[in-house]
Amino acid sequence: MAKQRVIATAPGKINVYFKVGPPREDGYHEVASLYVAVSLLEQIEATLRTDGELQLSLEPGSEVVSDPENFPLGEANLVYKAAQLLRDHTGCTLGANLHITKRVPIAGGMGGGSADAAATLVACNELWQTGLDREELGRLGARLGADVPFALMGGAAIGLGVGDQLAPLLTRAKTHWVLIPASYGLSTPRVYAMLDRLRAGQDLEVPQEVDPDVIGALMDSDAAALSQVLVNDLTQASLALAPELGTVRDLAEGAGALRAMVSGSGPTLALLVQDSEHAEQVMAQLGDEVGVATLSVNAPAPGARVELSEE
Repeated sequence: MAKQRVIATAPGKINVYFKVGPPREDGYHEVASLYVAVSLLEQIEATLRTDGELQLSLEPGSEVVSDPENFPLGEANLVYKAAQLLRDHTGCTLGANLHITKRVPIAGGMGGGSADAAATLVACNELWQTGLDREELGRLGARLGADVPFALMGGAAIGLGVGDQLAPLLTRAKTHWVLIPASYGLSTPRVYAMLDRLRAGQDLEVPQEVDPDVIGALMDSDAAALSQVLVNDLTQASLALAPELGTVRDLAEGAGALRAMVSGSGPTLALLVQDSEHAEQVMAQLGDEVGVATLSVNAPAPGARVELSEE
């Protein structure tokens, strides 16, 4: 029997290592990535409808949605696509009101849309009692985007292929980060296109593995060692499209961050810090001296999960 209301969450992510191969014939790129899920959660509240309709709404007042009037609440939204995909796959004919609470920066390189999709799959699977296990949800999620399976998994994981071939790392050791969201987004396809232009004519290899030094530093929660080995191949493309990111990155390191890096395709910057106290110090200096908005998060965080389920 279907539930009446379900609330599910899913985390945003940081790529602490991201190597990108040459473009394939299909336009995609093979990568070697080390994902960590962070304690910044997207939330989906799903309420049952028996008329088969899917209706999306957005929690008002979200700081990461700069223009709520133009936020897509129709079939183009990954929340709608995830719910519809689950129905198509299972033959379910029920509907849902899907209320979205955004916390991960939009088009910020942290997989917020993928987290929305993952939370929707988990919420609707519980709401409609469609009975799919995590592996089946992951296969469905991969059809929506390469980052969706990781948002379902959470924690930390190595990602190969286009990022969807995941191998979890069993680490509970925490790392601490300060995020600097931008007031604008960067389209991931646009960043990859710029990367291809910048690297045109170079002899590029397909990345096969993540640097063991990065894995070791993350597993040991050794922030000082990790700060020396963070890699993101998309950085040069993000800075080419948004040069001011370089200025903010330098300010962040000047404020005491162990290392400041572009998160994924940007433009969110992820600042590695020693601990929560160090995070507060860096945030205070950036806020007082530069006027930069910041968020404190830690990693790893759990993957998509049901927070509330009502009969």
